[in-house]
Amino acid sequence: MSWLLHLYETYESNLDRVGVIEKKKYSEQEYTLLPISHTTQTAHIEVLVTEEGEFHFATVVVEKNDASTLIPCTEDSASRAGSKVAPYPLHDKISYVAGDYTAYGGEVKKEDPFAAYIQQLGEWASSPYADPKVQSIYTYLRKGCLIQDLVKWKILAVDGNGKLIGKWDKKYANLYSEKPAIFSVVAGEQESAFVRFTVHSPKKQLAKVWKDQAMYDSFIRYYNDRLGDERLCYVTGSKLPATSKHANKIRNAADKAKLISANDTSGFTYRGRFNESAEVASISYDVSQKAHNALKWLIQRQGKIIDQRVFLVWTNNAQEIPAPEEDTLSVLRRRPIVQQRKSVTSDILASELAKALDGYKNELASNSSDVNLLILDSATTGRMAVLYYRHMEQQQYFDKLLKWHSTCAWLHRYRKDEEGDSVAFYGAPATKDIAYAAYGPRANDKVVKGLMERILPCIVDGRAIPSDVVNSAFRRASNPVSMEKWEWEKTLSITCALINKKEEYPLALDKEQDDRSYLFGRLLAVADVLERRALGSDETRSSNAIRYMNSFAQHPERTWKTIQASLQPYQARLGSKGYYLSGLIDDIATRFKFDDFNNKPLTGKYLLGFYSQRHDLFQKKEKQEQVEDALE
Repeated sequence: MSWLLHLYETYESNLDRVGVIEKKKYSEQEYTLLPISHTTQTAHIEVLVTEEGEFHFATVVVEKNDASTLIPCTEDSASRAGSKVAPYPLHDKISYVAGDYTAYGGEVKKEDPFAAYIQQLGEWASSPYADPKVQSIYTYLRKGCLIQDLVKWKILAVDGNGKLIGKWDKKYANLYSEKPAIFSVVAGEQESAFVRFTVHSPKKQLAKVWKDQAMYDSFIRYYNDRLGDERLCYVTGSKLPATSKHANKIRNAADKAKLISANDTSGFTYRGRFNESAEVASISYDVSQKAHNALKWLIQRQGKIIDQRVFLVWTNNAQEIPAPEEDTLSVLRRRPIVQQRKSVTSDILASELAKALDGYKNELASNSSDVNLLILDSATTGRMAVLYYRHMEQQQYFDKLLKWHSTCAWLHRYRKDEEGDSVAFYGAPATKDIAYAAYGPRANDKVVKGLMERILPCIVDGRAIPSDVVNSAFRRASNPVSMEKWEWEKTLSITCALINKKEEYPLALDKEQDDRSYLFGRLLAVADVLERRALGSDETRSSNAIRYMNSFAQHPERTWKTIQASLQPYQARLGSKGYYLSGLIDDIATRFKFDDFNNKPLTGKYLLGFYSQRHDLFQKKEKQEQVEDALE
């Protein structure tokens, strides 16, 4: 129950944001922290009525960003399914809100949806908590002429017999000069169109009903008086009106999966000691509503969703906080740590990370010292599960991030800034990029989300990176001919970061290191650079060192003979300019122990040696070119 408690506390800490419309940065999609007893629906038709309860205007809601509508709901309507009649209190489908639905060909099976709807709306409108807008809408709808008005305004379409058209067909083209707009927004038949209502006043500017705080408060007070018996709430420990019907639409408006469900009375859910769901645990209506609404808000605001799996990190005051799946560049707020003339060290990285994390901590309120991490997913359309949950102190969380980003670190050059320019940074890669390095850029979302879930405990709980992930990335990085150059460079640096997490080698070249895999990697790097310099910048084909890299990792001694033999014409072409590189090969070879120069497969350390040696040579060349430019 701890995750429910912390979501409930988050709601209580953000009461000032309840009902406040916010927009996502890039999509401009609106969202809000829902009031209790409210949910969201996608509206297709908007109807305006006057304060006196007369029809004023109607329109089809074409813009998707404007379609999401905050509506009041009851326990029954929030979980209605199939043919069950459970009307929403105010806005609903045509079959519920139109009193003339049957007159236009609509079919009613057992219970009349409109009768149930108008009775429920009338009870709210006549209650002491009713808002004048509710009374205006009720006055209009009880006349039972909604479809008649919508047909007159050419919002709904009827056939030659005056009956509602189901789905659009070309045979109706002779009745209408163009396809009615309603068929472009409704997936099914017209009767499934969702109608939202608001009140128009020529005298004053009225807020939209679904954006009006007074309307929210009106229904909340009305519905609280109608809640059931009090039970012990297992979340708060208080006696409050309980509920057995909990919210869906957690990830989006069409999401039917529930985190808490007890609707199976046929004996499959409660086997053994329990006869009723309340015997297992009881949760108050207030807590259930607030916790679920806080979760929806947090997911819309800052959650990451991959193939319907939700990755969420938050604090009670909902301030910005770095997520564990981000790379170091994102954590540092796009302030890359890279030195062009001097190798970056782990100490420099750790120092800069500590400063950045201190900045985050300073932005968080002092009373919000805890961080929550949550992963959700659903195996079926109706059931959702908590796959991972951690609650920890803010300082502990930042300490874990600091350790991850400063130990699983390497120099990366695959990121780009907002202007599209390449950005180099030293640190940890994003978990999504780790997935692509291990399984390729065409890995589907199921593979990516599975790997992200497996990597999260490595970051937060300090576990070792799964060996199969490291081995898969190692094999791909050792096979550069199977990828384009940019993809291989990205895979190589990410793989080095994963291997470095275990080996703790510095990016700077370690000339005293005598590990055979590391030395073989250095040899390969020198061979690659030597051939590249001999070929010149105009030649784009891969060097022999790169082409034989996969074979080299499996049979280093045998393959090195082939590579070294192929170097001879390039050494001759370079002449005196190649003396340093040729001498470096000799120097590295002398560091081998006699028994280590064999065909035993190399470990991941050879990639660290390869990358560090190549980086060192590139830096030397840059310095030499700078000197030559200065002399000119």
